Amino acid sequence: MSAALVAGLLAGYGIAVPVGAVAAHLVTLTARSSLRTGVCAALGVATADGLYALLATLGGSALAAALRPVIVPLRWASALLLATLAVRGAAGALRRYREHRTATRTAPPPPSPARAYLTLLGLTLLNPTTLLYFAALVLGTHATAPSDRAVFVLAAFAASTSWQLLLAGGGTLLGRALTGPRGQLATALVSSGVIMLLAARMAAAPG
Repeated sequence: MSAALVAGLLAGYGIAVPVGAVAAHLVTLTARSSLRTGVCAALGVATADGLYALLATLGGSALAAALRPVIVPLRWASALLLATLAVRGAAGALRRYREHRTATRTAPPPPSPARAYLTLLGLTLLNPTTLLYFAALVLGTHATAPSDRAVFVLAAFAASTSWQLLLAGGGTLLGRALTGPRGQLATALVSSGVIMLLAARMAAAPG
């Protein structure tokens, strides 16, 4: 269970840490509205990450029996996919940093806390990279007990929640630093490192 807890935390932080469009919107939303609205928006992002982790976990368990004969090559393929995601994330962050692409938009009036939750939930669910990330992570590991799968999902949700709440809580103070070119580069590189660590652990797992 402790292994599932650690894996879930790493998975949650790996997908939550990079500051992209959704996270930048979360920070700026909190800065121009209220902490309550920001917290609700943060929970919307974390809920989407938790739902994707749950879907990927359920899918992985359903396919476990059929995939058992090819579990070793599948694990290597999943590790390669995670490594590819890490490299692409880092390369994209470096490219955007070099090009100094900073998206600035005229923000509409701050939404209500409930609307902020639903808006950020929908925006995050539209990101297919999240599902691909969790699916590769779960399908590339051994089938585990239901309790371990539940721990994994809850840990991933908790990790995502803690990071999103950190962004919301620091919206006013950290917004400019985290959503600027250097902040996006740093968080993307940290996330890519975490994902690469997961890929290495998966590749090194015993057959």
